Amino acid sequence: MAPSAPTPAYRRLSVEERRSQLLAAALGLFAHRAPEEVSLDDVAEAAGVSRPLVYRYFPGGKQQLYEAALRSAAEELQHCFDEPRTGPLLPRLSRALDRYLAFVDQHDAGFSALLQGGSVVETSRTSAIVDGVRRAAAEHILSHLQVASPGPRLRMTVRMWITAVEAASLIWLDEDKQPPADELRDWLVEQFVAVLGVTAARDPQTASVIADMSATADGP
Repeated sequence: MAPSAPTPAYRRLSVEERRSQLLAAALGLFAHRAPEEVSLDDVAEAAGVSRPLVYRYFPGGKQQLYEAALRSAAEELQHCFDEPRTGPLLPRLSRALDRYLAFVDQHDAGFSALLQGGSVVETSRTSAIVDGVRRAAAEHILSHLQVASPGPRLRMTVRMWITAVEAASLIWLDEDKQPPADELRDWLVEQFVAVLGVTAARDPQTASVIADMSATADGP
């Protein structure tokens, strides 16, 4: 008889590796199901471990695990807006939106639950995590506009547009991801230019931003 293949040696995961494994399993579940529909047993089964092991790493139970998974997703979302500050502004914004919409597409149900709120695991901490993503996105965009000290009208315009992007993303999911993502991206970029134009009529700082964009053939 031919010798049987050796059984692969069991490798004990480090604390950080095991924690990452559990977070990845939780994120995969939260991506497609509302948080209240996911149990610790579900996470344990997805990770191929026992329920007591999940509790060992997350003694606060489902709430602690959800908040940790949410922070991980928030970091990934914030990275969507990481873009080199070179070249015309609007192509940079388009690339950031491509990454953002890809995240929305991959985390459909979880993304909806995250932004719509009302979950039984929603707390002031989870709300602060989500708000942190919005603020970080606004700061990224303002830095791309290369305005040293943005005034209240420009800051409000950028934050209002981010709210519109969130709303459009939720509606897009509700409409079975129609129109196609690239069309939605282009429409959102056009909306950004439009709201800047409206604000520019009342705010010299925003008018200067529009002028700079036009000078680089990047504007309306």
